[in-house]
Amino acid sequence: MEYEWKPDEQGLQQILQLLKESQSPDTTIQRTVQQKLEQLNQYPDFNNYLIFVLTKLKSEDEPTRSLSGLILKNNVKAHFQNFPNGVTDFIKSECLNNIGDSSPLIRATVGILITTIASKGELQNWPDLLPKLCSLLDSEDYNTCEGAFGALQKICEDSAEILDSDVLDRPLNIMIPKFLQFFKHSSPKIRSHAVACVNQFIISRTQALMLHIDSFIENLFALAGDEEPEVRKNVCRALVMLLEVRMDRLLPHMHNIVEYMLQRTQDQDENVALEACEFWLTLAEQPICKDVLIRHLPKLIPVLVNGMKYSDIDIILLKGDVEEDETIPDSEQDIRPRFHRSRTVAQQHDEDGIEEEEDDDDEIDDDDTISDWNLRKCSAAALDVLANVYRDELLPHILPLLKELLFHHEWVVKESGILVLGAIAEGCMQGMIPYLPELIPHLIQCLSDKKALVRSITCWTLSRYAHWVVSQPPDTYLKPLMTELLKRILDSNKRVQEAACSAFATLEEEACTELVPYLAYILDTLVFAFSKYQHKNLLILYDAIGTLADSVGHHLNKPEYIQMLMPPLIQKWNMLKDEDKDLFPLLECLSSVATALQSGFLPYCEPVYQRCVNLVQKTLAQAMLNNAQPDQYEAPDKDFMIVALDLLSGLAEGLGGNIEQLVARSNILTLMYQCMQDKMPEVRQSSFALLGDLTKACFQHVKPCIADFMPILGTNLNPEFISVCNNATWAIGEISIQMAITIGRLGYVCPQEVAPMLQQFIRPWCTSLRNIRDNEEKDSAFRGICTMISVNPSGVIQDFIFFCDAVASWINPKDDLRDMFCKILHGFKNQVGDENWRRFSDQFPLPLKERLAAFYGV
Repeated sequence: MEYEWKPDEQGLQQILQLLKESQSPDTTIQRTVQQKLEQLNQYPDFNNYLIFVLTKLKSEDEPTRSLSGLILKNNVKAHFQNFPNGVTDFIKSECLNNIGDSSPLIRATVGILITTIASKGELQNWPDLLPKLCSLLDSEDYNTCEGAFGALQKICEDSAEILDSDVLDRPLNIMIPKFLQFFKHSSPKIRSHAVACVNQFIISRTQALMLHIDSFIENLFALAGDEEPEVRKNVCRALVMLLEVRMDRLLPHMHNIVEYMLQRTQDQDENVALEACEFWLTLAEQPICKDVLIRHLPKLIPVLVNGMKYSDIDIILLKGDVEEDETIPDSEQDIRPRFHRSRTVAQQHDEDGIEEEEDDDDEIDDDDTISDWNLRKCSAAALDVLANVYRDELLPHILPLLKELLFHHEWVVKESGILVLGAIAEGCMQGMIPYLPELIPHLIQCLSDKKALVRSITCWTLSRYAHWVVSQPPDTYLKPLMTELLKRILDSNKRVQEAACSAFATLEEEACTELVPYLAYILDTLVFAFSKYQHKNLLILYDAIGTLADSVGHHLNKPEYIQMLMPPLIQKWNMLKDEDKDLFPLLECLSSVATALQSGFLPYCEPVYQRCVNLVQKTLAQAMLNNAQPDQYEAPDKDFMIVALDLLSGLAEGLGGNIEQLVARSNILTLMYQCMQDKMPEVRQSSFALLGDLTKACFQHVKPCIADFMPILGTNLNPEFISVCNNATWAIGEISIQMAITIGRLGYVCPQEVAPMLQQFIRPWCTSLRNIRDNEEKDSAFRGICTMISVNPSGVIQDFIFFCDAVASWINPKDDLRDMFCKILHGFKNQVGDENWRRFSDQFPLPLKERLAAFYGV
């Protein structure tokens, strides 16, 4: 029987009153309304009132009815499992009966409600939903057809996976052919829904769609010239996805598709143009791109270049006419969340500091306040990728355009030319070199253009050519570029400050120690910027200072530099509370500074060390509370702990043995034991880096914990988490080296006791110590091993090749140590005889053979 429910008049009035109040702009009223709504959830038929207002109370205004439906949707999200059966059935039947409401707003609200119920696992428990909606598509009544399609589109978006599973008996086998029939419908809105529904199933290569792929593509082509922008947009989106999934089916038509996409990239409707522009980005990643596009480049390149101009709307949104805004505080929502990059330990080789390449800094990212992705950015990104595909073959199509743009009198045109020049930098670098001696000075001049948007893009483009600038004699380009960039860091426009700071960080990475002569001048500017910058740019300034420290290293360790740099950093450090996310970039910056300053950081290390340990302790405590009682304590932001661990690593690396007393007076090793077992990979990654650094700096404190640490390190040798695995491997290596050194030293002091075990450890001992540089520790360890060999020569015989290899790892051993090596090598050779020695030494790799012959005459 049909579920009959009638509202109580007084209750209905009360709910309508609430719905009215909740539309008030006053936040206090809104809060009270929220509380009242929460209380009403205790009445089982509260949700009946909400659906009643949405679908039956036609006398009410539409915004109020829609709002009632949206509150019901939130209740479904939060409490659906507690709805009584009668209520659920009433809501479902009301939804299906009113999907064709005459108001587009109400239809859309009902559609949202349906998809929310469906995605609550109710597709299985609402078996007549899909058949019913599909049959309503055939209704003569436009509103019913459109409402049903709107709901289906939302279901396809929210529940694509379950629609294509056996759980529901594969409804798509019926739905997809049905959708395809509507591509030719007379209403543009319906055509658009139909394409959007099918588009949900391209990327997942859904079988039901693959069966009909040819008819799908044919129908798309038929819609190519549709007058409705929304339809054209969905057609472009479909073709872009098909490039990745069914290139085989598009290839025969590729010439026409490219011609079509060229037109669409210039569509009057920017949303269509943006979807079409994605086509070039996606195509550039396909191996066939080069052959397919080559004949179209003369047309395509001007279209992309043209798309790189700011639109009038962009300029309004960017406040392009506001030149000076440095005194206006930032609004907090402008500040993007930062992602901390956890420390990865690169095996550094002496001075060449080989770090893993991180190329994520030079993405095209110049105007991050407009809707993040727009035609300008997409065109620039496409040009960048195509430059990487065609390399210098692109230049004949670009150079004539560039000449015109770069010296244009209209700033918007000139600005786009500078962006073009930056976009092709990576791909066309070789071919651009002949033009750079003329272009770089022109760009350096553009850094003082009167338009802020020209100054900011010029910073970015110059940073893309930093590598070349640094390869030339410093006075030619580096010095003038640096001088002008430093002025821009102090620009009166915030966007220019930001671009200049980022560009300077790139220049620092390229120039490294070339900057040393200018350090005083650079620090002067960066420190002055501290007093000048608003919130958002301060965060970028920290990065520029950290990168400077990474680039010049110990050259920063001069009293006058420390005096300039440390007070403002410590002042910020003292101002920030432990809960403030601004600590992240500041801690990262200090980590680089501490590593560079080495002993110069000593006066500041104690409070910094203490606070890091506290941050780790607080985070762990909060995590424990949250694990025990998740409803009472919220989960901590573990980034605080990660950044603190990384700064402790920086301190250990910079201060070396000087950190020993700080470690002795703290419980850091206990805390690390917990961090090393954290669920979050980044926490483990950073704790292993710290373990390795502490092992190098003060092994005496790590040593007692080794038995606890080693099994944890062992379980983290899982290459699935590559950075965790790298750092764990590195820490094991550092511990092994210290253990090997300890064994060697023990053997030096009491050879009679240790030497009998020589055979058990000589091989891993040699492989551990061959990898470290000549130093005092290595020296004392090798003296010990030589002493043990003289006590127990037979212990080394089976692994003698490893001993030879370890000896060869010395660059210049002290004379008496060299004599010990000589004695052992010649002793072994005489013992086995020349013939056997020749057979033995023939197994050596050539460099080892040559080295032993040259240094030790064997």
